[in-house]
Amino acid sequence: MTICFYLKEYYTAYLKKNKTLTLNMRITALLIFPVQKHQPANCSHQQLSPDERRLLDSIAWPETPPLPVPISLKATSDPTHSTFTILPVRAGGQWYVGDELEALIQIGDFQGRPKHFGGDFLVARLHDQTLGAGVAGRVVDHLNGYYTAVFPLLWEGRAQVEVTLVHPSEAITVLRRLNMEYPDRVEFKSLFRSGSVSETMVCNICLPQNQPLCNYTDLHTGEPWFCYKPKNLSCDTRINHYKGYVRRAGRDRIDKTCVLVSTVKPEPAGYYYQGAWRALGGATVHQFNDASAISQCLTDKVVHLYGDSTMRQWFEHLSRVLPDLKVFNLHSSTQCGPFMAVDTARNILVKFHCHAPPIRSYTVSSIKLSYVANELDWLDGGSNTVVVFTIWAHFGTYPVGVYLRRLQSIRKAVQRLLDRAPDTLVVIRTGNLKALNLDVALSNSDWYSLQRDKVLRAVFKGLNVHLVDAWDMVLAHHLPHDLHPPPPIIKNMIDVLLSYICPPKNG
Repeated sequence: MTICFYLKEYYTAYLKKNKTLTLNMRITALLIFPVQKHQPANCSHQQLSPDERRLLDSIAWPETPPLPVPISLKATSDPTHSTFTILPVRAGGQWYVGDELEALIQIGDFQGRPKHFGGDFLVARLHDQTLGAGVAGRVVDHLNGYYTAVFPLLWEGRAQVEVTLVHPSEAITVLRRLNMEYPDRVEFKSLFRSGSVSETMVCNICLPQNQPLCNYTDLHTGEPWFCYKPKNLSCDTRINHYKGYVRRAGRDRIDKTCVLVSTVKPEPAGYYYQGAWRALGGATVHQFNDASAISQCLTDKVVHLYGDSTMRQWFEHLSRVLPDLKVFNLHSSTQCGPFMAVDTARNILVKFHCHAPPIRSYTVSSIKLSYVANELDWLDGGSNTVVVFTIWAHFGTYPVGVYLRRLQSIRKAVQRLLDRAPDTLVVIRTGNLKALNLDVALSNSDWYSLQRDKVLRAVFKGLNVHLVDAWDMVLAHHLPHDLHPPPPIIKNMIDVLLSYICPPKNG
């Protein structure tokens, strides 16, 4: 099997009423990846219940036609043969703040033929960099080669439409197949050691069962984790965890076969104006522009941050902008922590701990690995407790059911926390778009992130938790997409968090 990806293709046009515009799309990468056969990993322990299957079906991506063998690249989505039209105002006349702008997109293939099925992965935004303004668009897949991008008009003046083809529809089929057949394509390892004897073994959630395994399934949450059993050591001699390699194959071989995707997202969570994030519905976002305002908000608070490196960014941001928040040297892993920072004068405590495997980190002691659900069960909670977590970036290679199970164990722990301490503030940071190269696309494509984002919102719907919508905040901003968003975006995310902790008096 061979995979080819289009990565981050852009077509933009300035708004012109009743104007049909050709897509000015730039192909930044066309990448070929022959997938070699290997013994399939076993994820049978992750079978879904009927309720779990119904949840996933409710947010499922459109099915795409089977790929012919051999497939012709000429039959795949082509930027130069795709167009979009800015649709006129329905009542005629001009657009006004509060209206919606619609763009109709038609995708064609390399032979100039219009495509008659959906599944392309498109994201869209409306922006004006001069005003520091931007908002994410909602893309509707009509399943016939046409898409509508819908934008709320939220500021007066000029605006520019930008639509991004992240993957053509032909790519989604392969992305799906990869997660079913190659969930272990990102390798993890652990060192086992006793005295002078040591062995390094491969570990993962799903492993081919062609040799004995050590079972490290968490007894409290039921979350599975396995390592191949060392030949000369027992399973209890495991001392660390680290990321191995990402499976790569034959980049010099040019076989042509592709895969594809599509998106629908609810109304945007907010928008930027003059560089500041403004929420649409929910809490009013206050701008915390100096250390004294942040410190005043966090006085007498204990802030627990759990997750991956995108949550560690928040810890690093707070410790950088608050001169009186002193980081203790716990001699921890530089990536996983745990980290702790204290402002004794204001009684502020901020802590960070990475989530349990899968976590693609440098070496971390196995005794430092802890599941978010277990961490939450150890908290008393209360009005001075703030819990923030994110979990998404390290689950891209697995069937979505693996991610669903992890979220469900966290949801149950959040519910238990809120039952015993209802005034605990719980905030979830969503996933976000990122820069894509071949390796990232295979293990952490934005399409994978989008599917997990949908699952997260569905799982926590109806629970007393708050979202920091990192997806929209990255998509709407003029800065390039990045797994670790740049400081201006992080600052706005922290403003949203602090606005939940300390709502503006007029909010």
